Amino acid sequence: MEELKNKEHILLELLSNKEYTKLRQTAADMQTADIAAIMDEMEDEDSLKMFRLLPKDMAADVFADLELDDQQYIIQSLSDREAASVIDNLMADDATDLLEEMPANVVKKILQNARPDTRADINHLLRYPEDSAGSVMTVEFVDLRENMTVADAIERIRKIGLDSETVNICYVVNAQRVLVGTVALRYLVILKPDDIIGEVMNENIISIGTMTDQEEAARLFQKYDFTAMPVVDNENRMVGIITIDDVVDILEEEATEDIEKMAAILPTDKPYSKTGVLETYKKRMPWLLFLMISATFTGAIITRYEAALASYVVLTAYIPMLMDTGGNAGSQASVSIIRSLSLGEIDFADVLIAMWKEIRVAVLCGATLACTNFIKLMLFDRLTVTLALIICATLILVVIFAKMMGCFLPLLAAKLGFDPAVMASPLITTIVDAVSLTIYFTIATNVLHI
Repeated sequence: MEELKNKEHILLELLSNKEYTKLRQTAADMQTADIAAIMDEMEDEDSLKMFRLLPKDMAADVFADLELDDQQYIIQSLSDREAASVIDNLMADDATDLLEEMPANVVKKILQNARPDTRADINHLLRYPEDSAGSVMTVEFVDLRENMTVADAIERIRKIGLDSETVNICYVVNAQRVLVGTVALRYLVILKPDDIIGEVMNENIISIGTMTDQEEAARLFQKYDFTAMPVVDNENRMVGIITIDDVVDILEEEATEDIEKMAAILPTDKPYSKTGVLETYKKRMPWLLFLMISATFTGAIITRYEAALASYVVLTAYIPMLMDTGGNAGSQASVSIIRSLSLGEIDFADVLIAMWKEIRVAVLCGATLACTNFIKLMLFDRLTVTLALIICATLILVVIFAKMMGCFLPLLAAKLGFDPAVMASPLITTIVDAVSLTIYFTIATNVLHI
């Protein structure tokens, strides 16, 4: 981190002193990801100057690593021809991601000046639904024919390899572009030049469809330890590949979205430092408003049992403890279930198994908490045995109910087609709070006859 700060200082100093030749030489010796990180921290005008001074052979790679809003600023500040040149040198999936977020009039200008093949690739990717494998794949890959010799295959890799996302794995297609096999580059270089690709290729193919959800694609990468995976259409024709760098972006995006939903925030694509106050307010307010209104049920329950509270004011002191413990217990269960759903470890068919497990865990947790709490109530709070038993019995029931809800609600949400992360801490806590009070006062009024 310190080294990156030093490089940033050097580049800014060279930029301010207008030592452009030295700046280009310095940048040429740096990693493109480091240059992008430095540009993200610069003022917009300095970032644009820096980009214009970069060597052409690395400008597109640096651009691909920039934050989205910095990409948009640079593209809209360049001339139409310059912008089209940048798009032409980006991988098709990166270019598509950028253009999807830009105004229609800007996109139209850029595509008009882009190469026909670039325009065709981008338009092809834009057809697929957001978050599908087709929308995140790249169409730059090495394709071979079954009747090619190894020598022919290597010659083709030399011809199109630089413009491909990866050359480690090559994909064998027939005349109808149906995927029939794969062959690794490391095998090609050790095989005889006159060997036929169709005879040496691996026919055990694992592929995904264009409409497959990107999360499912990420899970397959994890399962099979792939660095790239072919994407095929409904007729098994090869249309693109997803690479491991795309999967890293998918996992980061999905994890961020889940965390935001679990914290009752509407998801956003922008980093926190680049999100304005008003936009942040709009993302947070709807859920806060909903949870506040739903929490009025808690107040209604307390009002209903005013007589019990008036007779035994001491009961009031333990309301926060019961509600917080229930909320925490529910959150533990929900986070575990949501994670398991995300990893594909369980689904709604496992609801009974998961519920039975959570009930047993809840009984153990509740009993431990109740015993500990009973000792504290008797020794330090000096309550009567009856009151202590009421509080401890409530505690056990609340923990059991909370863990059942924390388990069931995410599974139900997934079954109904909703994101299970929505059923995380805030919503479960609100439900558990209301039920905790109902259980507490029901037990108290029946035992104490008030």
